[in-house]
Amino acid sequence: MQHLLVILGPTASGKTRLAVQVARRLNGEIISVDSRQVYRKMDIGTGKDLDEYRIEGQEIPYHLINIVDAGSDYNLYQYQQDFHRILPGIQQRGHVPVLCGGTGLYLEAVLKGHRYPAIPVNPELRLTLEALTDDELLARFQQLPSDYSALADTSTRKRRIRAIEIATYLTEHPDAEPANPVSFADALVFGIDLPVEVRRERISHRLRERLKTGMIEEVRQLLDNGIPAEKLVFYGLEYKFITQYLAGELDYITMTARLETAIHQFAKRQMTFFRKLERDGLAICWLDGRQDTDLLADEIVRAYQAL
Repeated sequence: MQHLLVILGPTASGKTRLAVQVARRLNGEIISVDSRQVYRKMDIGTGKDLDEYRIEGQEIPYHLINIVDAGSDYNLYQYQQDFHRILPGIQQRGHVPVLCGGTGLYLEAVLKGHRYPAIPVNPELRLTLEALTDDELLARFQQLPSDYSALADTSTRKRRIRAIEIATYLTEHPDAEPANPVSFADALVFGIDLPVEVRRERISHRLRERLKTGMIEEVRQLLDNGIPAEKLVFYGLEYKFITQYLAGELDYITMTARLETAIHQFAKRQMTFFRKLERDGLAICWLDGRQDTDLLADEIVRAYQAL
């Protein structure tokens, strides 16, 4: 059975390009670990960069991208189920599963076996929570102590709402048995690390390029296709600020400035979460993201073949 190979990193770190190179050399298939790339027609804003999955005419297989319609709900439990659905096929083909992405919570769920993903969505509760501020959401969560409290990720508004949802369910169902699927303690995990100033420059450059190449039009098209503005705002980052711009709530300069700041903050939170995974026992081999992609791919391939 082939070991799992993981390549993680913050946004704009070059992880997709590196994962494709590695998958090509190891006869691998890529499993995306990204909470927004699952949505169809959300391409530029989520950074799918599907052209990168093609090298010299060869298509590198990828999974868990473009699997649900934009505007629909998708959560950690569904991701975990989808992951375990597609993994056996990759292994049966004798290919190397290469996990690639920056959604730390999804990665933790499949590597460690997340305990609480099967708790159902509570639409009525979510509607109530939407009226609360971020600080009020955090306070609400802190009023619901349980074994889950120390495990919860409350780094974003969306995750605070989900954390309250889980904590509320556990309070109302104290005898509920949490799901505990298989974990992958033997996964080989590599992380792309960059100096903060380099990471910030890459993020800023990529944002400028995406604004030039149709990201605003992508959001406009989603709105024209009937996806409610509040749903796009819920997806965060690019979709939040561009929706506000198109609604006339922000001018272009303010929108781009706030969006750039938000993406920088997001990348910082990603790295914080990866470091937390390390503290919790996940061994991550950090790579210097300033090095040439081919050199990094060589290093990963050597390490994997030495297993």
